Amino acid sequence: MLACMNIFQKGVFQEKIRDEGEKVEYTLDGSVDRHGNPAIRSQTGRWGLGILILVNQGLATLAFFGVGVNLVLFLTRVLGQNNADAANNVSKWTGTVYLFSLLGAFLSDSYWGRFKSCAIFQAVFVLGLGMMSLSSYMYLLKPKGCGNKQIQCNSNTSIHVAMFYMSIYMVALGYGGYQPNIATLGADQFDDEDANERNSKMSFFSYFYLALNLGSLFSNTILGYFEDGGDWILGFWASTGSAVMGLILFLSGTPYYRHFKPRGNPLSRFCKVFVAALKKWKAHVPTTDEGSGLYELDPKAYSKTGSQRISHTDGFRFLDKAAVITLSDKKNSYDGWHLCTVTQIEEVKCILRLIPIWLCTILYSVVFTQMASLFVEQGAAMKSNIGRFHIPPASMSSFDILSVAAFIFIYRRVVHPIVIRLRKRGLTELQRMGIGLIISVLAMIASGIVELFRLKYATRDCKSCQYASSLSIFWQIPQYTLVGASEVFMYVGQLEFFNGQAPEGLKSFGSALCMMSMSLGNYMSSIIITIVMKFSSRDGVPGWIPGELNKGHLDRFYFLLAVLTAVDFMVYLFFAKSYKYVQSEVTKRGIESDEPANNEV
Repeated sequence: MLACMNIFQKGVFQEKIRDEGEKVEYTLDGSVDRHGNPAIRSQTGRWGLGILILVNQGLATLAFFGVGVNLVLFLTRVLGQNNADAANNVSKWTGTVYLFSLLGAFLSDSYWGRFKSCAIFQAVFVLGLGMMSLSSYMYLLKPKGCGNKQIQCNSNTSIHVAMFYMSIYMVALGYGGYQPNIATLGADQFDDEDANERNSKMSFFSYFYLALNLGSLFSNTILGYFEDGGDWILGFWASTGSAVMGLILFLSGTPYYRHFKPRGNPLSRFCKVFVAALKKWKAHVPTTDEGSGLYELDPKAYSKTGSQRISHTDGFRFLDKAAVITLSDKKNSYDGWHLCTVTQIEEVKCILRLIPIWLCTILYSVVFTQMASLFVEQGAAMKSNIGRFHIPPASMSSFDILSVAAFIFIYRRVVHPIVIRLRKRGLTELQRMGIGLIISVLAMIASGIVELFRLKYATRDCKSCQYASSLSIFWQIPQYTLVGASEVFMYVGQLEFFNGQAPEGLKSFGSALCMMSMSLGNYMSSIIITIVMKFSSRDGVPGWIPGELNKGHLDRFYFLLAVLTAVDFMVYLFFAKSYKYVQSEVTKRGIESDEPANNEV
């Protein structure tokens, strides 16, 4: 933490002292300081605050996964739940985290702002972790040392169990509400209208995803090992301490963050556009370029609120009717329910264009979720010993995290510079997301091939055999590595794309879309497995994914996912080629040559 603070001080404070005659340079993107004044470039934001937020993210992720990685074991060993109930309760808890991300994004974009939202939800996160650690230590983990495979815990009262559930759902509320806002707040520290800071912003999302993975790596290995051995209190207090350190570090940068003012409830703004367009459904929309002839405010009116005008785009022309000025509008003094600005209409168009792209990312999340389910079951049916040392199948996800770290470095230091030399601009977010889909197809093919060989070396009808197959668990490394590589292109690209293309008043909502993609991927995975089992189980055949994998065909399920993802890629390609990037008028005038062209995928 001291090293981080030194970097933070060098990045932010070394330019604070300036000569009186030196001209003060303000940011161009409308960001403000904590007092609401235009942000001074040299005294706010940039990498000093960016590194601080990255470390904060790593500590918070470590704390969260320190609870989540072995929660199902805690419910079975300590609270005495059966496997089905425990798995169901963990699924509900995980789903709630993603739902709370929408709540956090809404409050941030509409009322609180991103800094205040991050601070409040992190405080709730810390409080929940503290309550969970205390309730477990004082009431649940009795006798001392229980909760491992040998020592059973005493039965617990309903009040003590209720306290535990209240605390873990506070953890879900705190982490879920914090997660989409911290990514967006980090991006806010870089001026999108400055070429150097815009490049730094692109790098930030890669390092943000890396920080998330490194935090979970420590939880999945070190903390997971101690908790699996029954040292639950050590694991929980370590998570609490990590969250406290993250909150203190986050608050230490309070005077120097860049902020964007909340824009109010977006639902009312969107409703006004549809209502005004419906009222003028017979109105004629001018066919001139750039939206001339349509109602729009002067740029100075937007600068007063720290926002920017958005250039007019083609498509969804029916909504343009809301900006056509009629005699009725003049009589109603340009009432918002009768007349809307071009910028307001473009915000709605932006969300409508994002939805098809977002839907295409859900099936990718189906592939991603297999690491926490079927990959683990597959590994459990393979030889997982090196001498006397047993390798937990879930720990193979470490190769995914190492792959993420390696491919972020490879992309930023090798691939990106080469592409810049060849075509003068890097890969667009949509192009990188498409590459992520292609690599995920390869990951499923690799998984299916490994399963074919696992079945080939299966030890059938051998009750004394230790493993269901003699094939080593290390044959899973390629599939984990490929999934990790696909994450670098897909999830990092998603963060950049949804954050950059979401309207100014919905930036946190853009980040929340990534979390919702993961959540719906879990649900869709469950639906696909249910359908597959229904149609593959008949006449005494146990189906593709039975309890005993040697009697099934998990390979066919992996190949099915590869086919579905390939089809999804083709659909994605269609929507990506027709997508039009959103540009503010400042961006369009000043840095148009650096932006991806419309329809370029």
